[in-house]
Amino acid sequence: MVPQPHTPVAGSSLIGIQQTQGSGTAWHVSGTVTRTPFSGSSSNNTYLLPTSPMKGRRVGNDNYKPKVLRTCGARPACLVNASMTYCGNNQIFAFGGFDRDTDEVYNHVLKLDLGSLQWTLVDNYGDIPGVRMGHTACLWQGDKLLIHGGENEHREYLSDVVIFDLKTAHWTSPDIRGPIPRGRARHAATVYDEKLFILGGLTGAETYALDEICYLDLKTWTWSRSWSFVGRFDHSAWVWGGRLWVFGGLGPDMERTGELWWLDLKSSPAFKTTPEYGPLSPQINNRVAPSPRSAFAQFNQPQPMVTGTTGYTANSSSIQVRAAAMAPRPIAPGAIASMRFISGPNVPSQSLGTHFHVYSSGALLDFVTPADTIRPSECNLSALELDPLQWQKLAEGSEIFDPGYRWHYCAINEDGTKAWLLGCANDAPENGAGVFEEYLSDVLPLDLRRFGLLGNDLTPEPYVDQGKLPASDRHASSNLNGLGADLAIMFDKSPESGSGSDFTVTGERDDEVDDDTLVTPSSHNVNETQQFLAPDASTSAPIYVHKLILQARWPHFTRVYAAQMAEFHTKKMHIPEPYTVVRAFLYYLYTDSIARHPEFCPSLAEVAGLLVMSNIYDMPRLRLLCIHRLSREVDVETAAVVWDRAGLAGEEWLRRRAASFCLTHWGRLVRTEGFRRLSRQSMMELCEVIDVEGRVVGGEELEVVGGLGGGKFGVGGSGRIMAKSRTSIPGAQLGEEMEDIESVEDEGMEMN
Repeated sequence: MVPQPHTPVAGSSLIGIQQTQGSGTAWHVSGTVTRTPFSGSSSNNTYLLPTSPMKGRRVGNDNYKPKVLRTCGARPACLVNASMTYCGNNQIFAFGGFDRDTDEVYNHVLKLDLGSLQWTLVDNYGDIPGVRMGHTACLWQGDKLLIHGGENEHREYLSDVVIFDLKTAHWTSPDIRGPIPRGRARHAATVYDEKLFILGGLTGAETYALDEICYLDLKTWTWSRSWSFVGRFDHSAWVWGGRLWVFGGLGPDMERTGELWWLDLKSSPAFKTTPEYGPLSPQINNRVAPSPRSAFAQFNQPQPMVTGTTGYTANSSSIQVRAAAMAPRPIAPGAIASMRFISGPNVPSQSLGTHFHVYSSGALLDFVTPADTIRPSECNLSALELDPLQWQKLAEGSEIFDPGYRWHYCAINEDGTKAWLLGCANDAPENGAGVFEEYLSDVLPLDLRRFGLLGNDLTPEPYVDQGKLPASDRHASSNLNGLGADLAIMFDKSPESGSGSDFTVTGERDDEVDDDTLVTPSSHNVNETQQFLAPDASTSAPIYVHKLILQARWPHFTRVYAAQMAEFHTKKMHIPEPYTVVRAFLYYLYTDSIARHPEFCPSLAEVAGLLVMSNIYDMPRLRLLCIHRLSREVDVETAAVVWDRAGLAGEEWLRRRAASFCLTHWGRLVRTEGFRRLSRQSMMELCEVIDVEGRVVGGEELEVVGGLGGGKFGVGGSGRIMAKSRTSIPGAQLGEEMEDIESVEDEGMEMN
């Protein structure tokens, strides 16, 4: 330890406006800074950084619960299998769908303005497509919708591609080449790397689930060949980390599934090159998958009638492509894997309720919304983190949903930070003839950042092309971008090492930090006469930094620099926070990362401290990064610390989440060092989180009634009871029993 001058400060997390009247220096965040000459007598002193926030800084996060908003205008009926797509500019576009009341299929285009909550019927022109339902609509190039497939009023499956220009409201039909895939409906589609990927769906005269995958090259408008992947319909598909992911929906057995499949797109040239128009290339993978419809392989269907240069007439209701026979398809090139989630404390049951699956921030979000088939207590918002492949419960249903509404569609913006549920109230009005008129009359906007989601722009993809990275970042363990990795090399290096550091920062010694001294930021006033540390003060070891980097990355430091405060003459500054937290904070300024680092950010305790600092110095990006990591990595050892720091930072959602974790693992939690270091007041507040009727259940009782290991109370039970109840089911096999028991030991997942 290198001793530095220090004047003790009551509290390590302080907020206030500092005015130094004795020296004539006034520092105001929101006003003009008065500059005074610097006194050379203090050139050897260490400046104590004022922890004054910006004007208007968010000092707390009230209990957030989304509010249902009522729409107006030309509200559409609660259509079945229409498409609802967020297209930017605060607008959602609806197309097609089936009206159950009138038994009609539509090709209308409607627009919902989320600012005015006004529905309008869009006048559209050009090659207007025929009516359809069960199609896909993907936003392309920011101002176009790609419509593919669907089912018309004659229950015929379509395979056309039409483009709707959002700016001109004009329809066009591109000149398509290549092998046209089977017509289908209720499939999934996603745009990636200028390719429209099509997966699964329903097709055929007898209606069966397709297991095909193919893509349309949007540069040449050429279809690729079709491969066999996974048979699904009503499922979700997206691309993340160079992999094509598929989740949910119904399989060939018409049962809802919770299986997760993924296909590696970067390991096969078939997904990188432009498909050739003509016979199949002999170099394409020749592995053949068994046909899911081998019993119907000899069933022939009439060839469709086609016209025009594209093979379709855009306004015809008979547009269709039907397979003459189910010929075996080669297995999709690239590595294929799957995972089945059997059970777990946070795994949502796909067979209950109405689910909406969307991708955001490196995770699959599952909105389990109210329905007649699910109890309100089972509704929630869950997330499947794709990197560790773990389920997390982000919010209970009571925190989001109003039981008086049911939801039919979900839309999400491209950044993955906002989502909208569209539906209607349960008590829809009658039309006078005893028939309830159900319209998409209500919308529920959701700010996903309130639930710890960073957004797609801030979420790094792990499977990057190493050839595109700078040499400094081509390391397997690196979590930094190229510039951050280069700057990290110069962090905390003394000037003698040639690093060019010109500034030193100190913090509180970790062995002297006591949680009893931590106070709520808004409740403490800074000593207005305190500006420098006492010469005999004890501080941490110095941290060597570069003034230019701090000025560029830290707004609070920039404002102080503009004020020409004294620390720029002393070149020494003290931050009244624990040394490990200060070091992690400065390392973040260099690297823009709070990922786990063995030296600079070794545990979640430092991240919890960073959350407090992000609140003090008004750094929203750092706040989002901290909430995202803390909410997903909270464990028994750090749960109490996370709960306490979330309270100091005013993050109520994270505080509730940490409190729930603490109560679930209470027996282990109270034996941790993090819990013992809490102040007496914090301990009492955490204990009072327990319901007044709550009680502690012993381990043996908990094992019998269920809930051992963090499971939901009353669900599960011991392994012997599970096996016994399993054998009582007619037709159960011994292998299935062993599979169920082993799945519990494997935390409720299977991998292929």
